[in-house]
Amino acid sequence: MSNRNHLANKTAARERIRAERERQKKKERARRQLTVAGAVVGILAVAGGIGYFVMKANEPKGWEAAKEAGLVKPAHTQGKNGTEILIGDKKAKQTLEVFEDVRCPACAAFEQSSGKALVKDIEDGRYRVRFTMYTFIDGAAGGEGSKNALSALGAALNVSPEAFLKYKSALYSTKYHPDEREDLYAKDSELLKVAAEVPELKNDRAFATAVKKGTYDRWAMEMTALFGRKGVRGTPTFMHGDKKLEMAQVPQRQMTQAQYNQLAQANFKKMIDNEFGPAKGAAGGDPGKGGSAGEGGAKGIREGEKDPSGTR
Repeated sequence: MSNRNHLANKTAARERIRAERERQKKKERARRQLTVAGAVVGILAVAGGIGYFVMKANEPKGWEAAKEAGLVKPAHTQGKNGTEILIGDKKAKQTLEVFEDVRCPACAAFEQSSGKALVKDIEDGRYRVRFTMYTFIDGAAGGEGSKNALSALGAALNVSPEAFLKYKSALYSTKYHPDEREDLYAKDSELLKVAAEVPELKNDRAFATAVKKGTYDRWAMEMTALFGRKGVRGTPTFMHGDKKLEMAQVPQRQMTQAQYNQLAQANFKKMIDNEFGPAKGAAGGDPGKGGSAGEGGAKGIREGEKDPSGTR
C-alpha cells in the first residue's frame, strides 16, 4: 500500500511539472506574439509617420497650392474663370485691350503719365477697356509681388470697377511703386497701405480680409495663365482687336518729370486718335467711331454680356 501511494505521488508530481511547463510555454508564446505585434505596430506607426511627412513635404505650397484652391471669381468679371476684365460703358462700340504687370516699371510710367487720359476715355464712352494682367516679372526677377498685387486687385474689382481702376493707379504711383527688383508687393501690409489711399477701399474690412486670406489667389493664377494671349509677351501693350497699337517713344534728352509725362501723354493720345478717331468734342470728331458717354460710366461687365474682344 505504501509503495502504491509513493508511485501515485510521483506520478502526480510529474503531471504537475508537465502542466506547469506547458503553462509556461503558452505564456512565453503569448509574450513573444505580443512583442512581435508591438514591434509591427511600432514599425507601421513609424512608416506611417514617415509617409505622412513625405506626403506633406510633397504637397504644393504657396502659389503652387493656389492653383489647386477653390476658384473665387471677383464680381464685375466675365468668362469661364472670371479672367475677362472689361470696364466701360456697354454702349461703347470699340474695345481697347491693355496688357500690364503690376511690377512693370514701364507700366508704372504709363499710368503716371497717361492713366488719367485712359480713364477719361472710358468715362466718356469712347471705348471700353479689357485689362489682361500678367505676372511674368515674378518669374523673371524672382518673388511673388505681381501675383500678390493681382490677387489684391481682384479684391478691389470685387468692390467695384472704380475701386479697381483707382487701386491700380495707386499701386503704380510714384509714391508707392517699387523698383521691379524689390518685391515689396509680396507683403500684404504694403498692399493694404496703398489701399488706404483709395476711398472705396479704405476701412473696407471685407477687402482687407480678402487680401490677407488670399481669397483671389486662385483667380490671380488663372490670370497668370493668360501669358502670351494674342501673342503679347511684354507690357504695357495696347491692342484693338488683333491689331497691336504702336506708341511713339519719348525722345531721349534731359527733361523734367513733368515734361516727360506731358510728351508721353501726347504720344498716347496720338496713338488713340489714329486708331479710334479724334475724341468727342475735338475738331472732326466722329461720335459713331468714338462712341458716346451714354449711361453707366466705368461700369464692369454685366451678367450675360458677351466680351467683344474675342477669345481668351
